[in-house]
Formats: sequence, C-alpha cells, structure tokens
Amino acid sequence: MKYHKIVLAGGNGYLGTVLANYYKELAHEVIILSRKAAPAKGNIKTLVWDGQTEGEWGQYLEDADVLINLCGKNVNCRYTGQNKQAIIQSRVVPTRLLGKVLNTLANPPKLWINVTSATIYRHAEDYAQDETTGEIGYGFSIDVCKQWEQTFFDTPTPATRKLALRMGIVLGRDDGVFPRLLNLVKLGMGGQQGDGKQYVAWVHQQDVARITEWLMQHPELEGVVNCTAPEAVKNQDLMRIIRKAYGMPFGLPAPQWLLEIGARLIGTETELILKSRWVAPQRLLDNGFTFQFPKAEHAVHDILSIKN
Repeated sequence: MKYHKIVLAGGNGYLGTVLANYYKELAHEVIILSRKAAPAKGNIKTLVWDGQTEGEWGQYLEDADVLINLCGKNVNCRYTGQNKQAIIQSRVVPTRLLGKVLNTLANPPKLWINVTSATIYRHAEDYAQDETTGEIGYGFSIDVCKQWEQTFFDTPTPATRKLALRMGIVLGRDDGVFPRLLNLVKLGMGGQQGDGKQYVAWVHQQDVARITEWLMQHPELEGVVNCTAPEAVKNQDLMRIIRKAYGMPFGLPAPQWLLEIGARLIGTETELILKSRWVAPQRLLDNGFTFQFPKAEHAVHDILSIKN
C-alpha cells in the first residue's frame, strides 16, 4: 500500500464517495467521519461524529497522510436566515474543531486540505480569476467562503501543512450538477440558462481525486489552490456539448425570469446558475499538474461513457 491512512471529514456525500473509492486501492485505510453510521466496506471505515464536539474519532487522525475536510450544508437551497446560519455554521464549526483536535495529537496529519469554493471570486466575464490576481467578490456566498477560509488559516497547526482547495463545479455521473443538466437535456429543456454567457468553473471528479493525491506529493505548496479545469466554459457551450454528446438536437432555453420562478419552486437560488465563475487553476499548472480532462467535451464524453 502506498499511503497509510486517508481521513475524509464529512466524507459520506458525493465527493467523499469519489475520494474514498479513489483511495481505497492506494491506502491501507480510508476513514470517513460522518454524522450517520455505516458498515465498513473493505478498508473504508466510517466513524460517527457530530462535527461539533471532540470524541474518540480524534485518535484516528493520528499518523494520517492527509485529512480532507468536506463538511458543509448544501448551498442548493433558498437563502433564508435559518439556512444562511446553517450554511455558515456547518463549515466554520467543523473546521475550527478539526484544527483544535489536530493540536492534541502526537503525530497529526501531514497535510490538511479544506475543500472550499471557487465562488469566492467575483462575477467574471472579462478574464480568469487565479490565486494571485483574482478579485474576491461580494455577497452572501463570498462571505461564507471568507469566514470559512479565515477559520481554517487562523488555526495554527505547526506540524500540519494546510491547503484551501477552492473547488469548482465537480462533474461526474452519479451525483452533483451533471445528472441534473443531463435530465434537462433528456427532457428537451437543455438550452442555455439566462443569456448563456456566464462561465462555468468545472472540474472532472477524477481530476479532483488526482489533485488531492498530487498535493500530498508536493510539500512545497500551501495556502490557496484553485481546483478547476484549465478551460472554463460558457453555460451556452456546456449545454450544447451535453446535447451533442447525448444526441439531442435541440434544447429549449431558460430565460432569467423563468429561472427565477423555477428556483422558487424547487427551493434554490438563481445565483448558483447565473453567476459567471471564470477561474483558472494557475498554481496547479505552474507547478506541473497535468489534467486528464482539460476540455469540457472530453469530460462530458467520459462521463456519458460510464454505465452505472
């Protein structure tokens, strides 16, 4: 086995499952910290925690090669006062807790990756936002990201290297955004959303997993890293790519007024669809990471080729 132990905090969701499946062949042990109990699957073991209080789970962080924190309430909801509070707390509290526990360990994880969000950057249609020159935006989503990262970096962990991984929209077959876009295409409603000019900062799920491993192998890197494919794609182009790959000759567009109504009906916010996220993974590229799926066309074809 290449690695001793991989720990995934809040790892029972979509991305956690992707990472657990990736590392089960590469590590002696994969530990998932989850609010729900689950039976062991081979070398993948789930431990129950509440994300708020210390417990026996803490000892399992000893000698880990990496701790990847994926905690956070899904932002795909209406931004009511109650939901806003839950979105912030579900990110800040576990992050603070993990930092506290790490400092009680004799041999804490060598690397701590906190998965944050590429939405921290401003609405960008003019040029790509990278880690050095990118401009932080404004509004609730950005405030969440700022508090999240500040909590992460303000916690001193002298024996553990830290990276905030600003994640784009992860594309994969089983969950997340892609199956929902594919369903729209299947129903003939897979046209552009809004004016279609907004950029989508996306990344293939396999590249996400490969990036986390690559970061373990590059101890010189710390701080902020953008986790997006090198070529962002406009919404209208992404929908066209999915339609073409699926073989659907047309797709009805959804103008902004219709999106506003639809968002209310399904309990979400149009910002998730209409904000232009043009983000570049400059630090990954500058330090030699090679993407398996740099282009959206290749990613979509790969995802559609995978049969459940």
